Amino acid sequence: MKIILKIIAGIFLSTYISVSGQSTVFDSLMKKARLEIYDNPDDAISTGKQLLRKEKDIHKQISIYQLLSTANIAKRDFDQSLHYLIKAKETAQKTNDQKVRTSVLISAAIQYQQMELFSKSLETLNEADQYMDKLPDNLPEKYIETARSYAIRGMIYKSQANPEIALEKFLISIRNFEKVKNKQATYSNMSVVYYNIGYCYLNLGQLEKAHQALIQSAAYAQKNGAKSLEAFALKGMAEMYKQKKENEKALQLLIKAEDLSKNTRDLILNEGIYKEMSENYLAMEKPDLYQNYSKKYFEMRFQREQNELNSINHSINDHNRETLKKSSEMKTRYQYITGFIVSLGILCIAVLLYLIIKVRKQNLMYRRKIQELIRF
Repeated sequence: MKIILKIIAGIFLSTYISVSGQSTVFDSLMKKARLEIYDNPDDAISTGKQLLRKEKDIHKQISIYQLLSTANIAKRDFDQSLHYLIKAKETAQKTNDQKVRTSVLISAAIQYQQMELFSKSLETLNEADQYMDKLPDNLPEKYIETARSYAIRGMIYKSQANPEIALEKFLISIRNFEKVKNKQATYSNMSVVYYNIGYCYLNLGQLEKAHQALIQSAAYAQKNGAKSLEAFALKGMAEMYKQKKENEKALQLLIKAEDLSKNTRDLILNEGIYKEMSENYLAMEKPDLYQNYSKKYFEMRFQREQNELNSINHSINDHNRETLKKSSEMKTRYQYITGFIVSLGILCIAVLLYLIIKVRKQNLMYRRKIQELIRF
């Protein structure tokens, strides 16, 4: 059941809407790469690396790093995904653009959520909110980032077995995505959110509402040609039929999902499909097919856990670097404050000594004058 609580591969790639309407070579290649993230992540990564070698603009570099990070999430290569995400965060520190900083932080929160570092994810979302609050209310990017933020919060609550609270967050996310005029930019994201809504209803035993949400998820995935997202939705429907003991219907959907996902190399998607297929074949008393898909399931699970372990190690190293950096900044600040206090103290003592010496000189002068007057 734990696999159900995982987030979908490559979700919520950073989406910026072009207001100029002008199509450049960079924009065209980035658009093509983003469309390939779900079904051909290797091609998206190849395009991103080519663009990165030539690009000098900081904002475009950040977009490329986010693309590469998301594409590696789609492959479940969390290690490489985290590597490019750190690059994006480091580069974002060089700009004062609130939209860019917000997007990078929310992308980081997605990464931490996928790695089940929930406290770190929420901490990063709270940091992103500080930048998001400064964005104009009618800005499309603000709707998108607000929607992504609530979606991640919903996924965290869902992972913690709080489907009611998760649903509240997901519905706020959907409402914000619906405010974006460029609907095509939100189709894949809405597919992901509806998928998670479907599983919340499944966990609550509301199968009809779950079915409707998963149909919505598949429909939005089809609008963007996102085969892997459609496969996730079909897997969700299959689980619903499995719960109703309709194993044959479940298998038909899983076979279609397996076909849709064959080029994605998404370990979590394939793991989930193979797990469901093995359980349905077991229920139908087909031991050979059960053993075959059970073996595939454990192979996918092993690969995923190895990837996640590597990513967690890198995340710990990244956290340690951030802690050392903050510690160094605090130490430097402390040294400045200490230096200022010491300097101020020395100045006060110097002024006090000057006044004391001045008063003593005046007293000596007055004493001499008094002595002279006494003699006369």
